[in-house]
Amino acid sequence: MPYWPSYSEMSPIARGTYLDWLASGRNDARYDAGYMFLYFYGLERRFFVDKPGMPEKLEIVREVERLQALYSENHSARRYLGLFLEAAAPFVEDERPLELAFGSESGELPLPVKILLGTTIAEGGRLSSEQLLSFWYCHPECYGRTPAQRCAEEFRALFGLKFNEKHPDGLKLRKPKRDLKVTYRAASSEFEVELLPKANGQPIPDISSLGTPVTAAKSIADDAIDELDKLSRYLGRNPEGRGSVEAHALLPPALWPLFPSADLEEIRRWAHGIIDGGGLVPLVDLIAKLEGSVPDKIGKKQLVSAADALAQLGIGFSPDPRFAPRGPKIGDPVMLFEQADGDLESVSDGYKKALTELTVGAFIAHADNEIAPAERMALQRLIDDKPLNEAERNRLTANLAWQLSVPPDARGLRKSLQNVSPAESGAIRRAIVAMVHADNVVAADEVSAIEKIYKFLGISEAEVYSDIHALSASDEPVTLLRAQPAEPGETIPAEARPDFLDSGRIASIRQDTERVSSVLGAIFASDIDDDLDDEPHDDVQQHVLPGLDPVHAGFVIELVTRDQWSEVEFNMLASQHGLMAAGGLETINEWSFSRYDDALIEEYEGFELNTDIVRQLQLPA
Repeated sequence: MPYWPSYSEMSPIARGTYLDWLASGRNDARYDAGYMFLYFYGLERRFFVDKPGMPEKLEIVREVERLQALYSENHSARRYLGLFLEAAAPFVEDERPLELAFGSESGELPLPVKILLGTTIAEGGRLSSEQLLSFWYCHPECYGRTPAQRCAEEFRALFGLKFNEKHPDGLKLRKPKRDLKVTYRAASSEFEVELLPKANGQPIPDISSLGTPVTAAKSIADDAIDELDKLSRYLGRNPEGRGSVEAHALLPPALWPLFPSADLEEIRRWAHGIIDGGGLVPLVDLIAKLEGSVPDKIGKKQLVSAADALAQLGIGFSPDPRFAPRGPKIGDPVMLFEQADGDLESVSDGYKKALTELTVGAFIAHADNEIAPAERMALQRLIDDKPLNEAERNRLTANLAWQLSVPPDARGLRKSLQNVSPAESGAIRRAIVAMVHADNVVAADEVSAIEKIYKFLGISEAEVYSDIHALSASDEPVTLLRAQPAEPGETIPAEARPDFLDSGRIASIRQDTERVSSVLGAIFASDIDDDLDDEPHDDVQQHVLPGLDPVHAGFVIELVTRDQWSEVEFNMLASQHGLMAAGGLETINEWSFSRYDDALIEEYEGFELNTDIVRQLQLPA
């Protein structure tokens, strides 16, 4: 059948098919929609041109509704039959009251909406939230972003709440000067009729020319959509997550009474019990509590969703999944704490710098497997001395508590320090050595930790000792115990190890950490960016695999040329790139998890490449 079917121009076979469709009850949507339209042309002419009585009009409307449902997959059928039903509605209003529409196939305000809203204005009334919401859904200048579609029920409820806040007595509009007039053009193109709807015998104002309801509707809708954005993103990543505890927690608080969740209140009580007990809880327990099952792996997106969910309950957790240089591993604990501010995405530069300083300081403090009180004081003082708001101080304090409770990850630090400039390297050296001297004791393990960091920086390990000696020599002698007159033969007291820093040493450490803070902030930026897009680099490997150093990137580029590698082949290729096979595997998969929430390399009968991720790498041919 052609797009514009005509019985007089149809072939005998097509005419026979049409008659078969009519005789069989017009119920089989497998027949071409052209046959349905040929039948519909007669219905619309009968309704608008012949103007039958009310019983037949109602019968025609019901038949068109049935046909529209039967051919619901056909866009043209939905559109043209929908236009007919809109135009026909005022003519059967006495038997079938007009209803608001929440969507328009034609891209224009449906006639019933114009009539209902225009009648309200003509009678001196104010628009209700439902009327304005219908206007927003149907008006061509109003556009519903993804949250309004993905979270439709929540959006409609939130729109109503916000409307009532702004317009508790309804939205008052001026009466338009133009009266409503509509022309119905037949789907057959054979005729058109002019419709002049009336209410109580009077013309109806045409609201389609008003700008005020457009502005009012868009303002309320945009606010509601913004508040539903986190829930929408969560459901986008977890299509089966609707109804979960985590999804409920991401609802705007104003909707909680309308969408109650006993499970959510249980989460709140559970979390506060953890906080009262010190705050530490295994990460797997937290995710299992939120999602209802123990996960096999936990990626950054999952951590961000968990942080958003807890924030809605007034609870935070560290390490901060958006800004921390490294996240928790699946076997690590996390630190829960009370957090009044639910905004997790906006922090000051001072917060980022302080978090970076804490990360380096905690790494050094852990080096000798004993965190001295003086080291804790130095790190806490770093937080106290920063010009931060209370919410940021609370978050930093919780991050510090986590960093001091969980052994640091040298791999994450190595990745962050591998491409620093000589100037940056010098600033880092001063800050690191200053932290070692915080407790007035330079332990052998701390020296080993510095050697490791210097190796990451590409500095000779011999420089460690000269740096430590230089800082020690530049400071005044530290008094361990003041001399006291004593009787001959009295036992000399044992040396006392101070638990605090004198003001001069605090000032020295502070100067060193301030000098390095801006440097480290830039260094860690690539690791904490939520979109994981690194700055451009001259090396082509940095362009195609941002986030990986050139050595590992080169290794990956050769690996993905095949789907499977034997263990011997894998080890030989790693050696050619100057890498240990186990270390290279761990670094690459850690990078892959941070970007794609899955491992790039699987150990299966040797080593197998994850082809789904390989396709996403978009490497040059």
